[in-house]
Amino acid sequence: MTTETATITTPDGSFSAYVARPAHQPAPAVVVIQEIFGVNAVMRGVADWLASAGYLAIVPDLFWRIEPGIELTDQSEGEWKRAFELFNAFDVDKGVSDIAATIRHIRKDIGCTDKVGAVGYCLGGLLAFLTAIRTDADASVGYYGVGLDKRIVESTGLDHPVLLHIAEDDQFTPAAARDQIISALSANPQVQLDIYPGRDHAFARIGGQHYHAADAKKANDATLAFFQKELN
Repeated sequence: MTTETATITTPDGSFSAYVARPAHQPAPAVVVIQEIFGVNAVMRGVADWLASAGYLAIVPDLFWRIEPGIELTDQSEGEWKRAFELFNAFDVDKGVSDIAATIRHIRKDIGCTDKVGAVGYCLGGLLAFLTAIRTDADASVGYYGVGLDKRIVESTGLDHPVLLHIAEDDQFTPAAARDQIISALSANPQVQLDIYPGRDHAFARIGGQHYHAADAKKANDATLAFFQKELN
């Protein structure tokens, strides 16, 4: 595996992206969509994990319009405060547009087979869901996406496969919202819903307060199986 920094250019400006390349190329690509902490060690770790599994991974800096190069952790009150400030200032629609630009960029890469998926966490879980609807990504995975219930009406336009990992006790998704999401999507043949009883938000974030090793592994194994089916 090798890593590098890429520059992605849009009509609005340019932003950076962390790239992890697998040992064997060309390979399917996966866009890794950040949490509210920016392109930090956790997100780079996800990209490295995907590269070790044989995927060309790219993590775009989606906060670049607010402040480029944000890299926070979940380990201090000050960082949480800043993360929520960024979340509240973030334009979801422009974020999806930047993801679409990232997909176009990586699809043209000599190391890509032309198949591109996406995986997102928290804020990125919502963006992965919208990526499946609004872009030409071949398959998308969302971990404990926040605010899906407010965007569920868009699922009528869903025509690419989606896997959603849902934490049953997610503190950022009330039970009524969770049930609305499940009810609206359970009959959609494009959607696979994996629900994790007793788990809270970010149960797959290594080092996080609610990290649960067994269910994180279960979710990650399901993600790799999903990508193996849809991208290879």
